[in-house]
Amino acid sequence: MKPQMKKSDLQDSNEIWNAVITVMTEYEYPSDSIVGNDTYLLYQYYSELESGGHESLFTWFSETIDMMGILQYSGKITALLEKIGAVEYAAIEKKYMIALWEKYNALENGEIEENAFYSILEKVDGEYYQLDGKLDHFLQNHFVEVHQQLIDIIE
Repeated sequence: MKPQMKKSDLQDSNEIWNAVITVMTEYEYPSDSIVGNDTYLLYQYYSELESGGHESLFTWFSETIDMMGILQYSGKITALLEKIGAVEYAAIEKKYMIALWEKYNALENGEIEENAFYSILEKVDGEYYQLDGKLDHFLQNHFVEVHQQLIDIIE
């Protein structure tokens, strides 16, 4: 069942942004909702990268990535980023995500030195942050586009 919110609380894109974030923080992934699942993956990607880069994404989202498998997750997140217009972000993930994930796991398992992971991590996160927060715009537009599929709007 979708959460309910008043129409008067969803008057502009900022209010919709906040409402969808609220929904996503309580979202049970995976569910039967394709739109919900896709929005959840996008939101988690954005949230973790903004709070601590790819290392944060891998640390806090590793269970989901393991469940999906890195090939499926990488393919899904890049397709979703492209779908919302964030093609520069998708290009970064296509180029680096799988190799970075493998280095992350190798580091976690004590198979490589920290420098082998962090040297790549700095490059990838640097490219992400050079885009100067453009993902906010694309994600907000996506939230506005799909919010009625995620929220029951009442008068």
